[in-house]
Amino acid sequence: RNFYYITMLRDPVSRYLSEWKHVQRGATWKTSLHMCDGRSPTPDELPTCYEGDDWSGVSLQEFMDCSYNLANNRQVRMLADLSLVGCYNLTFMNESERNMILLQSAKNNLKNMAFFGLTEFQRKTQYLFERTFNLKFISPFTQFNVTRASNVDIGEDVRQRIEELNFLDMQLYEYAKDLFLQRFQYSKQEEHQKNRLKRREERRLLREQRAHQWPREEAAEVAVTEDYNSQV
Repeated sequence: RNFYYITMLRDPVSRYLSEWKHVQRGATWKTSLHMCDGRSPTPDELPTCYEGDDWSGVSLQEFMDCSYNLANNRQVRMLADLSLVGCYNLTFMNESERNMILLQSAKNNLKNMAFFGLTEFQRKTQYLFERTFNLKFISPFTQFNVTRASNVDIGEDVRQRIEELNFLDMQLYEYAKDLFLQRFQYSKQEEHQKNRLKRREERRLLREQRAHQWPREEAAEVAVTEDYNSQV
């Protein structure tokens, strides 16, 4: 079977805060096997940030302080080919080389997907989705600007810290946003050009139709005049 791979990306800071609130309420990823190259990571390769059943009630500071928290740069890690960097084995290569390979792999995989959208651009995402797969949604996408993440009041120092923890996701998102808007503009221009050609063709057909009608109208006028004259 042929599969079309698609994904949605989100602003890294909002996404990070959203995951923190999710974990704070008791969510875990215990059932995730994190398979890579045919095996799951060892406890040494992927330690947990908490003891017990879950990490419910965790503060944002505690969430940020865990250096092996999988929330950090999650979007890059989930889009990249981890086998290129030895999966979860951080001793496989130095950190800077690992980060560079992960980011480039995530960019390549994102670019080659059948489709990707951005949470912050719901209407544009819908437009591109419909154009890509030649379908029409029954109702328009809704842009929710008020989320659990948006309700979290953080200072500039905390925001900067989150951006530092997700510096790969920040770069990926800027790349994705630029590529997304380019595709949107291209699709819009293509649609306008198609509509112009359609209108031009409609006008040409209308002119031809009128040209065919004029001789018949003139012939009808001559016939009426001759008949009138003969009657007189």
